Amino acid sequence: MEIVSEQAETYTEALRRLKEKFGGRFVEMQHQKIRLRGLLGFFGKEGVEVKGYIRDYMPGFAASPQAPYAQSPGIPQAKVGSLAEEKEKFIAASKKDPTLQVLLSEVKDIKKQLEKKNDSQASPSHSTIERLTDALALNDFSHAYIRHITGRVKKEITLEALDNYEDVEEQVVDWIGESIRIHDEEAFHLKPRILVLVGPTGVGKTTTIAKLAAMYNIGGSAVRPLSVRLINIDNYRIGAKQQLETYSSIMDIPLSNITDHEELRKTIALYAGDADLILVDTIGKSPQDGVELAKMKQLLSACGSRSEVHLALSATTKASDIGDLLRQFEPFGYGSVIVTKLDETSRVGNVLSALWEKDKAVSYITNGQTVPVDIRKASVVPFLINLEGFRINRERIENRFPGADAEKINWRQ
Repeated sequence: MEIVSEQAETYTEALRRLKEKFGGRFVEMQHQKIRLRGLLGFFGKEGVEVKGYIRDYMPGFAASPQAPYAQSPGIPQAKVGSLAEEKEKFIAASKKDPTLQVLLSEVKDIKKQLEKKNDSQASPSHSTIERLTDALALNDFSHAYIRHITGRVKKEITLEALDNYEDVEEQVVDWIGESIRIHDEEAFHLKPRILVLVGPTGVGKTTTIAKLAAMYNIGGSAVRPLSVRLINIDNYRIGAKQQLETYSSIMDIPLSNITDHEELRKTIALYAGDADLILVDTIGKSPQDGVELAKMKQLLSACGSRSEVHLALSATTKASDIGDLLRQFEPFGYGSVIVTKLDETSRVGNVLSALWEKDKAVSYITNGQTVPVDIRKASVVPFLINLEGFRINRERIENRFPGADAEKINWRQ
């Protein structure tokens, strides 16, 4: 059986060419998006490759591709239909005919070999792209994110400009910055603002709640002083409860410890009259514990539809776990992420990749245990100025990405 393929800018065009060459004898097996080769292998347009096989007409079959099949063992008599129908007929026949099963297995092997060949041809070959790939990998960016960035380089930067690594590097830093979405706090004008913090155990939720309370209670250059109230539903961890009670006493901020849905509803109603901001600390739960997460979601429904839910995510979380964590807390309807423990890692590509892939915004970042100083509203610059392997012009990126306090994080070595 002869395997053939055709590449074109569109699926329709590739299929038309194959039909012109082989008529009704061509049977499609698959089609996929590819990048057509451009100058020296770079900067080609996006296209489609169609692969299939050429059917050999067996004795008893009509010579014309439009004529009906003659009756043949294992293949029901039918007219040539659509490509999808032909593919389904072939697969159905292969289940009855051992010879066709072997043939289909060989076709699958050929498909795998072609895919490996395409992957090898798509690998970066220009020294600038290779250096950028290494720098992104050094920062723990995901494979999907690296492909996204190098794909933009090939598509948007000319071959001549590619020889100037410094300029391309600067452009890539801008693209990374553009991929970081910042939470729009100004969108919340209703009083009181109800902020609920959820997340797995060990990410520092209680400390983060205390930092938020202090930041908004004291005020400063980035925020104005607000009337703050604290609510704690984590009564299972005695240490966490005592810790929050100590912070609230020092800051003279009212704190309520609640245990059920009705008590939470009444407490929020009580605070709503004179509070600007109500902060709700929740129980740290494993994202694998679906039953307990469902119970906590039901309890938090007492906060009402006006509440905003933020997910606490530690920057030290393994890249392989971040995507699962973001997905498993999705039922809480969190609108943004608070990235914690930035001081405990020197690489943030894992976090930035996951947030980009899930299209999630960052609201705050924390980089230490001290209350209230080790927290700030999120901005792009703190992430960019700490990229490893990239030369950063701080003044340029601060002008490029103006925002909240962008003080360089004191990374722990």
